[in-house]
Amino acid sequence: MTGYLYQCELALLELAERSWEDITVEVRMEVLDDIEFLYQESPDPFVLLQSKHRERAGRLSETGKDFWRSVASWIDALIALGRLSDGTMPLLRLATTQVAAQGTFLHQLRPGPGRSVDDALASMEKVAQAAEPGNTADDRKKFTDLTPAQRYRLVAAIEINDASPLMSDLDSKLARALGIRPGQHARAILDDIKGWWYGMAVELLDRTRSRASVTAQELQCRLEETLDRFTGKNLPITETLRRLTEAEIAAYRNDLVVAQMRWIGLKDRTIASHLRDYHYARAQRSAWLRDFTITEQALGDYERLLWDEWDHVFTRHTDAVEDDTPDTERKAVGKRVLNDSMDKAAVLPARPGSTTESWIGRGTLHSLAGRTYAEDDETVGWHPDYPDFCQKHNEHPGQ
Repeated sequence: MTGYLYQCELALLELAERSWEDITVEVRMEVLDDIEFLYQESPDPFVLLQSKHRERAGRLSETGKDFWRSVASWIDALIALGRLSDGTMPLLRLATTQVAAQGTFLHQLRPGPGRSVDDALASMEKVAQAAEPGNTADDRKKFTDLTPAQRYRLVAAIEINDASPLMSDLDSKLARALGIRPGQHARAILDDIKGWWYGMAVELLDRTRSRASVTAQELQCRLEETLDRFTGKNLPITETLRRLTEAEIAAYRNDLVVAQMRWIGLKDRTIASHLRDYHYARAQRSAWLRDFTITEQALGDYERLLWDEWDHVFTRHTDAVEDDTPDTERKAVGKRVLNDSMDKAAVLPARPGSTTESWIGRGTLHSLAGRTYAEDDETVGWHPDYPDFCQKHNEHPGQ
């Protein structure tokens, strides 16, 4: 169990360390190897990493399963990538908590001045051709079945990272890699990052989901969000509000967000004012997501807070509406729901502890009002009968 958790946390640690050099690096797990690193411009990994955690350090064995099963896994991956004989080779790393003893080919494959591919290859071939041990026979045969050129190419790409930190040592290294300084909130910040990361790991390991990798940008964004909960940093505003043109307003003419306002009898000038908030809030949220200023999860949390505020307002104002309440009064109630909801949304920050422009909250609430009622439980509306109206609107688009 510790070995599986170690794989997940080692992937996070290495992603954090690599983020200092290239923010576009991304990590995935259990596709071609335990852990893989890619750059966004290439679909193929530049590092294939096998992680091996052993509570008792001891020596890494030249004949043991940890090494030879890693070799067999790398051979399968290189075949899948079409890199066994030519093309750019990924770095093949074995990160193990055990120690490669001097004089072994494992020690000769460590990075540094003592590295010798030729000597390591000769020793590996002798071990691979031996009759014992039987528990690695199939894996060793995969190696001996390669051509001499393929074996050399494979061994030249292998790097042994022995004496890797134990599971119990990863937290301190992760904190340093993330730039989390010791202090009052250091433990809480680290726990938040790790909690988020394990959620990401589940998505990476679940083949029924669409997520293929996690980028260093996403990690950095999550870290900034976590830090901001303690420092109150505001989200950057890059959009400048101006009146929408007639063409821009007309583009929304048949959208549900406009229909919601017409159902309560708003005039064109008022609708245009609300559409300005809606238009620029959409653009600003997209910019935040695109630039990894906020995560989709955090934005979803913000929308749920807005929905909750609206729900209280809507329930309070529509409680007295009966079946025989006149339509004029229903529209008046809807206007009160809209106005009070906008007032609530205007002061609700998109990030806890920060300050957010009032039009962001108002426009985001309009975005919830523009969602198709049948497909999302967290929609909002102004008219007391908006669910029925939404249903009819969906059945007759454009009317």
